[in-house]
Amino acid sequence: MLLAYLALFGVSFAAATVLPLGSEAALVALVLSERSLLAPVLIATLGNVLGSATTFWLGWRAGALATTHKPKLAARMARASTILQRWGTPVLLLAWFPVVGDMLVAVAGALRLPPTRSLLWITLGKAGRYVALGWAALLATSG
Repeated sequence: MLLAYLALFGVSFAAATVLPLGSEAALVALVLSERSLLAPVLIATLGNVLGSATTFWLGWRAGALATTHKPKLAARMARASTILQRWGTPVLLLAWFPVVGDMLVAVAGALRLPPTRSLLWITLGKAGRYVALGWAALLATSG
């Protein structure tokens, strides 16, 4: 079982970076296997938040360099930047959203938004998504 939790952590971490991965199937499989939400949701959330922290840090370090050679990326980053500047760190509740979420996190880092507040909103959004997903899986199989 330890290997399953390590795999869930790893895929959850990687899914929160620029890698095109999803962690949902691994979470659902472990929730159904364990018939429990707590440990799988905690492990998936921890991995996913640490992956986002890495993306945030990379955004912090890269700043404007990321947009120099990629006009399409620059346009997406400009949109994310506008949203973040208007609504602030609570927008990071959407960090779980595929593709857009990773961009929001990277831009939040590039804008040097407060890391602690940013990670709080990221954690709330990601944990909420995993709880909802795990709970739905349990409900779907309890009939």
